[in-house]
Amino acid sequence: MIHRVLKWGTLAVVAVVITISAYSAYVYQQIRESAEHDEARQADAILVLGAAQYNGRPSPVLKARLEHTFSLFENGYAGAIITTGGYGPDPNFSEAHVSTQFLIQHGIDESKIITEQGSGTTADSVRAAVTLMQSKGWKTALVVSDGFHLFRLKTMLEANGIVAYTSPAPNSPIEIAASQRFWYSMREVLLVSAYRLLDL
Repeated sequence: MIHRVLKWGTLAVVAVVITISAYSAYVYQQIRESAEHDEARQADAILVLGAAQYNGRPSPVLKARLEHTFSLFENGYAGAIITTGGYGPDPNFSEAHVSTQFLIQHGIDESKIITEQGSGTTADSVRAAVTLMQSKGWKTALVVSDGFHLFRLKTMLEANGIVAYTSPAPNSPIEIAASQRFWYSMREVLLVSAYRLLDL
């Protein structure tokens, strides 16, 4: 009897491990496909996600996102830009403010940029952006971030009624480095899974 219980218990554990592994591999593949596919097209606004800033200067990761955002805007993909990101450990500069100033310094009219600096996490940024877009009657967003980040962003935005087109920053330091690309993507597998689980 004990032997039979152990046998079926072991089989159950193996089945769970196989299921989790297969699911993780499937989500990882979706994340990487999204990271490598540029969906850039006309949208109501370009939504650029924040990243670290250093004393008012964008980090290399944030700079890559902003340079891509600038290029998309200059090529007429949208008539407005939403910058996001809170203060983090620096009480003097928010990520969104640094992003806005960078874009203004590169020639974009300040009136075309909406600075959403009350967000501390990706989920906060999405919620704030959705509320803002809905208040303006906007329904589509061209989302800019590092490639590994885009699948989760698209999932969250579309769950809140926004049609999201993703466009990865081509010069992302994270995506260029193979080891970072892998580990950040694996982290996204966990975050996407947690989001789906909590959403259920």
